[in-house]
Amino acid sequence: MLADRQIFREITRVQKDKQRTQRFAAQDVDRLRIALARIARQVDRQVSGDGMTRTQLSVLATVARLGPLGLSELADIEGLNPTMLSRVVGKLEADGLVSRAATEADRRAVRVQTTAAGRALQQRLRRQRSQLFAARLSGLPAEQVEALSAALPALETLAEHLNRPQPVKAELEKAGR
Repeated sequence: MLADRQIFREITRVQKDKQRTQRFAAQDVDRLRIALARIARQVDRQVSGDGMTRTQLSVLATVARLGPLGLSELADIEGLNPTMLSRVVGKLEADGLVSRAATEADRRAVRVQTTAAGRALQQRLRRQRSQLFAARLSGLPAEQVEALSAALPALETLAEHLNRPQPVKAELEKAGR
């Protein structure tokens, strides 16, 4: 009897959690997406990448974080077609921020890695962005800073989940859009 009540309570709790998640999805998904996009745009505007495009900055950051990477792997991570990626990497290479080198195993395969200048630029931009966030966070009420801190694991999980390659069309159909 006690076990039945505990099971019923757990089922009820799970159902309530699911309802809360669905309410969040129905009410706040657009707000979250817009807020994150606005934050990204503002950071991009306030911490310039020395005239680099958002795509160039993203490719440089990915190579700095994960490199050296093969071009096809980098294209998959960045969600770029090979032609566009080749142009972006060419520009970064011309600016002395990345270098391309053939692999030992297959001389036709190319790996991209950051140069010392690319790493220095990436570190400077990361430091400036962190300083910008720290300055803006210091202007918020303590309870909002605590709420943002508490939301970090969920935001990191969301970022990781969004980073996984998934068919966009299937996700949209699944969401009923």
